[in-house]
Amino acid sequence: MSHELSSIEAVQTLLHDHAYVADRALSTVVFLALTLERPLFLEGEPGTGKTEIARTLAHALGRRLIRLQCYEGLDAASAVYEWNFAAQMLAIRTAQAAGENVALKETLFGPEFLIERPLLDAMRPQPGGAPVLLIDEIDRTDEPFEAFLLEALSDYQVTIPELGTIKAAEPPIVILTSNRTREVHDALKRRCLYHWVDYPSFQRELDILTARAPAASATLSREIVAFVQRLRGEDLFKKPGVAETIDWAKCLLALDVLELSPEVIADTLGAILKYQDDIARLQGLEASRILDEARQSLPPT
Repeated sequence: MSHELSSIEAVQTLLHDHAYVADRALSTVVFLALTLERPLFLEGEPGTGKTEIARTLAHALGRRLIRLQCYEGLDAASAVYEWNFAAQMLAIRTAQAAGENVALKETLFGPEFLIERPLLDAMRPQPGGAPVLLIDEIDRTDEPFEAFLLEALSDYQVTIPELGTIKAAEPPIVILTSNRTREVHDALKRRCLYHWVDYPSFQRELDILTARAPAASATLSREIVAFVQRLRGEDLFKKPGVAETIDWAKCLLALDVLELSPEVIADTLGAILKYQDDIARLQGLEASRILDEARQSLPPT
């Protein structure tokens, strides 16, 4: 491991230098994942920075980021490799026209016809060192894919029947994320270091906003964070994450807003709430009430 990541404090500083404000608990588990070469499983509400930490680590370490976006029905073949069928068919026709069918069988399933998907790509040597492999929203897949992934991450290798087993010369830095739409099997979690990424405290969210939207004034930033934190206490279908806090701040800056008002909130609710029922609830007097409560809850500067 690089000397710049030789301690928890060094990891925390490195992330902060790249505008990711991590608390000590998260910095510790990242440090251990890097030191022990173990996958890191991050679970929590959407918009709390799980995916972003993979991007930040890749950028900070100068590594390539390889992302496997999970979805229902994802299978091993789609995640590892597929054969370029169109190119194979063209090769067959060309060989038939030239009368070279004998040698064709040996070449059709060679590397030149292989399309590498994220898991296989992550096992290959990369310039600058092993890549960061982000397996995003693993909870969207099903148990058969989890079982396959368990094997792939145990030995950092994948098998292609026509080519054999391909093992990573240097294990990739693996980060799995889950929004907990369903429970991920314990067997996969046991292969990983686990961390629950919660909504941040007022001060940490303020620090995050300052790092991500530095153009916002201290007064506006404090009001934004206080309002969003009060909003999370409401009975909403989807509570806003830190990502929405940052998006909202950038929208308000684009509108040259200096301080929050019920009118400004009503005009920009689509930046922080993504369901019409939630937006309807916050119109009018509700927005005024939450803004008043947010201002009253502001800690002294």
